[in-house]
Amino acid sequence: MTSPFLRRALFVIAASAAFFSVGGCKSSSYAVKVDSVARPDASTRAAEPQSYKIHSKNPAVGDESLRYREAAEFVKTALSSKGLYEAPSAETADLIVELDYGIDAPRTKIERVSVPRYGQVGGGVRYEQVPVTDARGNVSQRTVAVYQSPRSELIGFDEMPQRVTIYEKYLRITARESKPAAEGQPPAEIWRVQSSTEDESKDLRKYLPIMASAAADYIGKGTTNSKVVKIKDPSQVVDFIRKGLNDAGSVAAPASVEGPKI
Repeated sequence: MTSPFLRRALFVIAASAAFFSVGGCKSSSYAVKVDSVARPDASTRAAEPQSYKIHSKNPAVGDESLRYREAAEFVKTALSSKGLYEAPSAETADLIVELDYGIDAPRTKIERVSVPRYGQVGGGVRYEQVPVTDARGNVSQRTVAVYQSPRSELIGFDEMPQRVTIYEKYLRITARESKPAAEGQPPAEIWRVQSSTEDESKDLRKYLPIMASAAADYIGKGTTNSKVVKIKDPSQVVDFIRKGLNDAGSVAAPASVEGPKI
């Protein structure tokens, strides 16, 4: 098992490479909103390596679901950035981590988009003098009409309202005390972080490593308000989350997704 100290070191040694590496392929940028809360003692807990056991918070999604197992691997890699490591069982874990993810109900909104405007340019009739030879070989000039077809040309843009359907994708990670429930109440919450992003895509699988990358820097931290993190994909931070700790030797692990924005 990889030690928590080595996992944390992997995130530290390649920070500059994450921010200044130049890739050969074009990347897309995503705005991910992050909200996090933490108990006052969460920062003290985070200063020491802790073990955890992760499970699905959604009863409709079992721990054996392929999608859950994939999402859990992304989150485990993000947790390792804070020195957390997976325990063999819930009984021996310091924390119980609950994982929830999905897509909220779609909603529509009106956006103003630029629509190109084309116009007909040119065209018409012009007259030319052309030589004409008769049967006797005599040459004379005759005026003929030459017709020119108009051509379409971009002449500007119009701002038009357009109705679009938006899907909000979310990833929620909650850490609780590793204690049995008391009087029907779940164990006390220690920290919680949620990342979400919205656009016209319904491809949750594509966005899970992106949202896990944005959440990684806020694990165990509390924020006074929502943060918007810019994440590029592909990038070293997303590649590391996507490939996981099993490929840590081939993918450098960034120390943080905070400033400069990636």
